Amino acid sequence: MRYRERNDQVQDINISPLIDMVFILLIFFMVSTTFVKDMKLDLNRPAAATPTAASTKAIRLYIDSNGDVYLDGEPVRIWVIQSRVRDLLESSTSKSVLVVTDEDVPSGRLVEIVDQARLAGADDVGVATEQEAGAGR
Repeated sequence: MRYRERNDQVQDINISPLIDMVFILLIFFMVSTTFVKDMKLDLNRPAAATPTAASTKAIRLYIDSNGDVYLDGEPVRIWVIQSRVRDLLESSTSKSVLVVTDEDVPSGRLVEIVDQARLAGADDVGVATEQEAGAGR
């Protein structure tokens, strides 16, 4: 008499390594994603004919319609901008500064802020604008 093997064994698929990999990928993407935080200032930005996207790693200086300057959500005086931006540039990989300004800010004030950023050691200083889509239609 021959002994026959039974083929009644239950075949299971172990999905625990798959679940582990999904969680590792989820954590990786959550950590590697950068979030851009914008201030809650009501700015009327001037329009531009040829806009380009700004770097998300740029240090942002905000100028509201009153001419007040904000850095990282805190009000800053003109004479403090240079040292604060220099400190932020030393710890940042990007050497760019983005000045987000209101449309009603005088050009002299804007030039003064841009000069302070350049004196702090910024390689690239840009001014944020907003292209008006369909204006006048």
